Amino acid sequence: MVKPRLRRHGRKQRVTYRIVAINAQSRREGETVKEVGSYNPRKEQTQLDLSAITALLGKGAQSTATVRDISKRAKVLEQVGINF
Repeated sequence: MVKPRLRRHGRKQRVTYRIVAINAQSRREGETVKEVGSYNPRKEQTQLDLSAITALLGKGAQSTATVRDISKRAKVLEQVGINF
């Protein structure tokens, strides 16, 4: 099963995250299937690829709680028509 989840980047105290589609069995820094966005918690900036996210969720991917919350704040799920 593929899940959209966060991958950590940057140095300490300057963390940013990339939202990636990754196999649920692999570790956090494992091999990704596709990169679908990025999240910067320091500046509250989110960049998401809507078409890639809808394709993943349409195929039955279950996102992690953190990625779901980021998507809700960015109002992506409302635009796509998915309710959590």
